[in-house]
Amino acid sequence: MKKYLSILALLLVSVVCCAPAQGMTKAEKQGWKLAIQSYTFHQFSLLEALDKTHELGVKYIEVYPGHRLGGKWGDKVFDFNLDQATQKQILQIAASKGIKIVGSGVFVSDNKDEWQKMFSLAKSMKMEYITCEPPLEMWDYIEQLSTKYGIKVAVHNHPKPSTYWEPQILLKAISKRSKMLGSCADVGHWNRNGLNQIDCMKMTKGRIISLHFKDIAAKNGDAYQDDVIWGTGVLNVKEMLQVLKAQNFKGYLAIEYEYNWDNSVPDIKKCISYFNKVSNEILP
Repeated sequence: MKKYLSILALLLVSVVCCAPAQGMTKAEKQGWKLAIQSYTFHQFSLLEALDKTHELGVKYIEVYPGHRLGGKWGDKVFDFNLDQATQKQILQIAASKGIKIVGSGVFVSDNKDEWQKMFSLAKSMKMEYITCEPPLEMWDYIEQLSTKYGIKVAVHNHPKPSTYWEPQILLKAISKRSKMLGSCADVGHWNRNGLNQIDCMKMTKGRIISLHFKDIAAKNGDAYQDDVIWGTGVLNVKEMLQVLKAQNFKGYLAIEYEYNWDNSVPDIKKCISYFNKVSNEILP
């Protein structure tokens, strides 16, 4: 009897251990985690953004500094001045919706005290990375903070004249530094700057910590290349995902959908559906 009970116990353990993996998508098994960059919902409060993220079935969010909290906090914003009680309550609200705050950005400052406060906030709220654009002359200090707090630094590439508009500038700054320092690859901005986003992704191989992932419209004179539903634009989502697969990338692809601001959830659902479709095609 004991023998059979032991076998049954082992079978139950096996089922429990394997169950989560069976429910995972191919993308999740690959280590690709879709997130929301909360600026997508900047016309709404952070609490409303969490509701929309939950509606989308997305488990992770990157909160931009300055996002209005809403609810009982009203116009109080998310930044490094958040007190411990507010931090704890925001984390609890996110967790109640099955959402983890994994990062914050894009953070920009030339003030060392503000950088220290930002890293302290990230540590306190158990974030994994800060999306940012540090001054070139401050890299020694940024690296020290990253090491001290155990927080990754994902450098974003806003369009020129932003410092890091092309990847060579970032790579020159961090090539001999910690692997905790890398790129938040905004594939749309690279293309808008006349760069080939595929080449940029290949150039930053091994240094991509996260992405602001999107698809954008074709160039039309001087018109801005708006975000479009993934698979309908010029960025070749499938090829970008194939590059990430080849690089064995594991991390966050933050959806930053900067279009149809008042009602973007239906569009984003289509983006996620396309992402899953392509992931299923290219992943084992």
